[in-house]
Formats: sequence, structure tokens, C-alpha cells
Amino acid sequence: MEETLGVGMVGYAFMGAAHSQGWRTAGRVFDLPLRPVLAAVAGRDAAAVRAAAGRHGWAAAETDWRSLVARDDVQLVDVCTPGDSHAEIAIAALEAGKHVLCEKPLANSVAEAEQMTAAAEAAAERGQIAMVGFNYRRVPALSFARRLIADDRLGVLRHVRVTYLQDWLVDPGFPLTWRLEREHAGSGALGDLGAHAVDLAQYLAGEPLVGVSALTETFVRERPLLAGVATGLAAGPSAGAGSGAYGPVTVDDAALFTGRLASGALASFEATRMAAGRKNALRLEINGEKGSLAFDLERLNELSFHDHTEPAASAGFRRILVTEPDHPYLEGWWPPGHALGYEHTFAHQARDLVLAIASKTAPAPSFADGLQVQRVLAAVEESARNNAVYTPVPVPRAQT
Repeated sequence: MEETLGVGMVGYAFMGAAHSQGWRTAGRVFDLPLRPVLAAVAGRDAAAVRAAAGRHGWAAAETDWRSLVARDDVQLVDVCTPGDSHAEIAIAALEAGKHVLCEKPLANSVAEAEQMTAAAEAAAERGQIAMVGFNYRRVPALSFARRLIADDRLGVLRHVRVTYLQDWLVDPGFPLTWRLEREHAGSGALGDLGAHAVDLAQYLAGEPLVGVSALTETFVRERPLLAGVATGLAAGPSAGAGSGAYGPVTVDDAALFTGRLASGALASFEATRMAAGRKNALRLEINGEKGSLAFDLERLNELSFHDHTEPAASAGFRRILVTEPDHPYLEGWWPPGHALGYEHTFAHQARDLVLAIASKTAPAPSFADGLQVQRVLAAVEESARNNAVYTPVPVPRAQT
């Protein structure tokens, strides 16, 4: 009989929908040793979670995440809630013998991330897998970029630049959602967007950040209290009843910081949700002694590559269309030239996690990787509190 992997998901809003798409799709596209089964989804609102279960293909709905964790048909718990509940749910699931996938950032604090990592390491000795969901690693062009860097096509790295720009908070009348409250989100653009930027920089370079110098700012310090049920980016715990009152924004709107990688390469980062006209502009460029790479998420099937070892008369950036069968993940999709999209990264994430579970190998990114990102975010906030003073990032000895 075909072996299955029962998946239970906690949370069903924006990320829940994306993860559902990934779990539904992965086993139909890739030849997997375990077939993901959407066993149950959990949320606090009974009617809403039942509707989400029907819409996204989950077999059952629960209103208490503890009940979901306890289900015999759930072998993996996928945590898609706001950051303030990541640690409690993930640790409980690991202690219950489940595999865990947890959305990024791993937690709202270094202390929580350390507890989660310790629980994951203990669970690994029992054969359980715990992975953090940095889905942009699964963009084929970025996975291919990592391959080129690992193959020494860029040589010694000198510069890493990452910007992540969005504009959904430009309007000061946008309501006060959970993403704007420190007790739920941990931080603002820094954790929401900057976490992706930091993870990609460390993943692509193959080395950690060891120090940062940062500025952060909150441009709109009060926003209208949220009325009714919101969806998409506004989904989550409501700050109020929508009576015309305002509440304080307790996270950053933007973060700007420089950093140094373990090798001495220099890095720069910008994360904001206040860049008018930029919808999901994650852009990066990496410069090395032998070449450069550039990427733009809004053109996610393309990678720009410059080989500096070629004669100057003919050298220059060239566009690589990352849709060939031998590009990462493309063996399961369409003929060359047929583009993929944002949602495919979640199918790739599910694929990689299932393969790690079946082969009993360490996943990437692990909770330890998520902890390292959390340490960078904490150093950014500390530096910003101290007027951009250079702040070291604690790095595990094995990564230095």
C-alpha cells in the first residue's frame, strides 16, 4: 500500500492558503516516497475554519490546535499562525512525536527560538524532522544561484545586497492589524520581510552574518482599530472593535542595515512596507571576484549572471531563463519557457520536507537556521536602539 503522511495545519489565512496549495500539489507533481494527506486544519473560529477546510481541501476542521496535535491521523504539524504562538505549538507538536514545519520568522524572540531549536534537536534523536518555512529558498532561480556560488562561479564573495520593498502600509488609514503589534508579530518589516532577506543572504553566501549596524523607523505611529474579520495581509487577531478609535503601532515600518559576513564580505539590507509602488520587490545582487548574480522576485523565473573571467569585449550580464529540466525543481513541471509562480515555492517546500522525513536526513532550513536568523534580527534591533552602533551577532562555532 502507498505510504502517506498526514498533515495537520494550524492557521488558515494568507500563509495557510499558500501552504495548503503546496501540500495539495507536491504529491501530484513530484514522485514522493510519502503521499501528503491533508488531514485537518485548526482555527479558533468554527465557521471560518470549516469554510477554509472546504475551500483548501482539508478533510477535517478543529477549533483547538491541541486537538489537532493529538490526532492519530496527523504525523506532521504545519504552523501558520502569528509569531507569538509559534513556540508553544511547535514545541508541543515535537513533544507529541510529530514532525513540524513552522512559518518564518521562527519565533518572536531569540529565547523562544532557542527553546524551539532545543526541542527540535531532542526530537531529531527520536527521528523527527523540524523545518522552518523560508519559501524563497525554493524559487528555482535562487536555488540555481546557490548552485553557481557553491560551484565557485563567483569566486570569493565581496558584496551581498538585498532589498525587500512593499507598499501596503503607505496609507495611514490602513487598520491596526496583528502584523503591527509587537506582542503578536515580534517586529514589523524587519521580521516580516527582513527575515527573508537575511536568510537568503546567508543561504546564498553559504556563511552567516557576524555583525550589523542598523536603523529602524515607524513612520505612522497610530492606526485605526480594525473592524470585523479581515483577510490576506490584514488577517489575524483584531486590535479593536472599529469604533473610530486609534491604537499605537508598536513595530517598525522600515529597517535599513549593513552587515559583515564571516568571510569579511560586506552586506546591505533594506526592508520596508512603505515603498509606494513596490508590491513584492525582493531584489538581490551578489558580487564576487569572478562574477556577479542578480535576481528580482517580480521576475522570478529569471537570473542575471555576469562571468567576469570572459573577455571584456564580450562580457556582461546575461539573462538565464530558469525553466530547463535540469534546473532545480523543474523536473516536475512544464516544458522549457513555461514560467512558474509564487505558489510553486510552497510545493517545492513540501517536497523537500517529505524527502527529508522519508530519508531521515536533516532538513534545510532547520530550526537552528531559523535561530540564526532570529539572532541577526535581534542584533539589528539592538543596533537601532543604540544609534546604529555595530553589534556582533552570536554565531554557533560550527558556522564560523
